[in-house]
Amino acid sequence: MKFNFIKSRKSLAIILSIVAVSCGTERSPVTGWSYNDPDNGGFEKMPYEEQETGPGLVLIEGGSFSMGRNETDVTYEWNNVPRRVTVSSFYMDETEVSNFSYLEYLWWTSRVFGPTFPDIYYKALPDTLVWREKLAYNEPYVEYYLRHPSYRDYPVVGINWLQANEFCAWRTDRVNEFILIREGLLDHVPNPSDQDYFSTEAYLSGKWQGQLKQKLPSFDEQNPERDVKMEDGIFLPKYRLPTEAEWEYAAYGLIGNTIGERITDRRIYPWNGHGVRNSDEKYIGQIAANFVRGNGDMMGTAGFLNDNADVTAPVYSYWPNDYGLYNMAGNVSEWVMDVYRAATATDADEFRPFRGNVFVTQVKDSTDGTIATNIDGPVFQKFFHKVNPPTGHGVSGETTEVMDSVLTTMNGAPNDAEAMNKNKNVTAEGKSDIPGRVKWREVSAAVSSDNLDERRNYKTADYISYLDGDVNSSIYYAEGEDAYSDKADKLMYEYAKTSLINDKSRVYKGGSWRDRAYWLNPGTRRYLDQRQSTAFLGFRCAMVRVGSPVGMGK
Repeated sequence: MKFNFIKSRKSLAIILSIVAVSCGTERSPVTGWSYNDPDNGGFEKMPYEEQETGPGLVLIEGGSFSMGRNETDVTYEWNNVPRRVTVSSFYMDETEVSNFSYLEYLWWTSRVFGPTFPDIYYKALPDTLVWREKLAYNEPYVEYYLRHPSYRDYPVVGINWLQANEFCAWRTDRVNEFILIREGLLDHVPNPSDQDYFSTEAYLSGKWQGQLKQKLPSFDEQNPERDVKMEDGIFLPKYRLPTEAEWEYAAYGLIGNTIGERITDRRIYPWNGHGVRNSDEKYIGQIAANFVRGNGDMMGTAGFLNDNADVTAPVYSYWPNDYGLYNMAGNVSEWVMDVYRAATATDADEFRPFRGNVFVTQVKDSTDGTIATNIDGPVFQKFFHKVNPPTGHGVSGETTEVMDSVLTTMNGAPNDAEAMNKNKNVTAEGKSDIPGRVKWREVSAAVSSDNLDERRNYKTADYISYLDGDVNSSIYYAEGEDAYSDKADKLMYEYAKTSLINDKSRVYKGGSWRDRAYWLNPGTRRYLDQRQSTAFLGFRCAMVRVGSPVGMGK
């Protein structure tokens, strides 16, 4: 069952009153004590059906598939060796994120952080200069593509991997804020500030600076009202970028070729057949995606443009695949979560494969043990410095105090301001130091509460280079007397010396308006530094599916 996100549901207060009557006699199968009973302390069993489908998302029913190369590797990189893996069910955006959706994000960011932290807004801006070419006239795209209403439904480009992650974090908070308002728990605040804007993580950690309109009724007689908890199932999980395996699985849309447990036809593209034209009798012969047909042929000839797009096309162009996803081939390539390694296909786990794990934990206040946020600690203040705001954005040239970097996380000790100030490189998933957000740090063997010495499944935080890039996997790795040689600690990938690969090299998938048909195959893969952007690279968001993989507990 798919819930309509916009339609309001019964109020939670009414539902809880019904639960108090109907479930008051329901008893625990392990203890015999009744749920939702004030006489028993008020342990609650909340009414819940299944995860609500967030706006713009489509449920991708998971399963097993052959990930990787399924046609000739014309690049001879051998970086996508075929391997059968399993992907859990998840949600994915129906389309790429459009210019208009990103402008909504910029508007909110400017309104909330602009007066105090303008640098946050500037760092969120797409790089419109990616359209420039040395021997081509693309200035109109530089000026108009992002903001002109003619392009509002076109995919946003000029976005680096870090900015895409920030958009996902913003979207999570805005969707969950809307749910609370819809349920009558939160007053709509037209003009939130950097002090009281709604943050899901901060709220669940008890550090949100705002206040709910009303709390949920509680069955605990000593506390008749309470905050919303994760156990209520009201909040949606985080929006994020899809993993490479998820993106590739969703792009093929093999659910349309499945009879029972048998996939009747493999696919080279997100549609059946070996060609790039629609084979349906109604649309026969029409180009199925936006790509470069041949040398110098970006859109065909006048009178019958084959893909009807010189650069990008609107996000709802062409035909969706069997999951209902648009433009999983062509239009723009898309960022995914994974860090690039050529051997990931052979190294990664067969269940939910992913390379890029940096295990983190929330920072706790050293005085009272509560979760710390970026707005209430001395570390945040260490990042202020004097700058002149960029011109051309409606901001005066007066000197302003802003943060040194708002799109970074620190590697230093959680309460060591000096160490954090020295190390501003991005770590786990590009989490940022934006005010009001919960602070995170990498787990560490030096912190006793992390209990890494007692764990069996991981012993450190950073596993990006595990089996491919760390010292142990290096061809120079040595033992015994050789362990003291000059090459003993030499890594496999020496960035800018012997390789263009490092821990900031992120995978992007799919073909684009600038690519030949070969790259329309979902099994192909390329990479780019997470701090860079292009005119042919965009993104779409994903979300984990919790509970039943098919819905309604089936």
